Amino acid sequence: MNNVHISVVSPVYKAENIVDELVKRLISALSTVTDSFEILLVEDCGPDNSWDKIAENCKKHSSVKGIKLSKNFGQHHAITAGLDHAQGDWIIVMDCDLQDRPEEIPKLYQQAQNGFDVVFARRAERQDGFTKKLSSRIFYAAFTYLSGMEQDGSVSNFGIYSRKAIDAVNLMREPIRVFTAMSRWVGFKTSYVDVVHDKRFEGTSSYNWGKLIDFALDYSISYSQKPLKLTVKLGLIISLMSLLYVVYIAVMYMTGQISRPGYASLIVSIWLLSGLIIFTLGIIGLYVGKTYEGIKSRPIYIVNLKENL
Repeated sequence: MNNVHISVVSPVYKAENIVDELVKRLISALSTVTDSFEILLVEDCGPDNSWDKIAENCKKHSSVKGIKLSKNFGQHHAITAGLDHAQGDWIIVMDCDLQDRPEEIPKLYQQAQNGFDVVFARRAERQDGFTKKLSSRIFYAAFTYLSGMEQDGSVSNFGIYSRKAIDAVNLMREPIRVFTAMSRWVGFKTSYVDVVHDKRFEGTSSYNWGKLIDFALDYSISYSQKPLKLTVKLGLIISLMSLLYVVYIAVMYMTGQISRPGYASLIVSIWLLSGLIIFTLGIIGLYVGKTYEGIKSRPIYIVNLKENL
């Protein structure tokens, strides 16, 4: 029988020197809430020795469980692997870099006991550099606009979720995984708790501008048809502008202000309309490509090794 009250799921990537501290602080924080807990560390096939550290902690602590993926599938796929194996009545999802403070877990758990299925940790003051804050702000603003789903840049994966909410998230097996959006989509009673946000324990974020742009495109295409609708609107606007331009050229010709048809207007029209067609086909192609990925029904992740599972 399942007797785990709280499960913690944390994706691990390039965190060789963080794992020991993460486990120590998690055990200390969770022990103030319950004696029945498990810590699932999902190693996303990073280039360092994070898995060796996880394996060591699994041998020291029976509550620590390790999952090593066969290759680097990505943060949200690693979260999915952890959620699939989590047995707790309540599941906490948090990053491994210790910017999400384990000491905030009792506060999240206490709020969940007030009848909430989802309690998000809201970072009152982000301890990130200017570039990270700016890229995050641009990302969430773009996603909010493109998807039509309100996103708060101060809220990330860190939060506590009821078994009912996680079971609903686990039913969603699409290949593009965005845990925060999926946990909002399933509904259920939600609350927010302000938490302290720490600086990274070590290293730098693996998300660069390129990854953020790719992530934003995947995010928007997976959860909205708005990009397609925007191309339709753009086509209508350019068609209207073209019609007005035709009227303008006709008036200029009839009033004798155009004696020789211009080469420039023809080239501009060709380039403008060709660019619009290519842009529109590109958007449609992205949707077709993502549909193709989905119908292949490949596994979301592949487990290579397990410890204590």
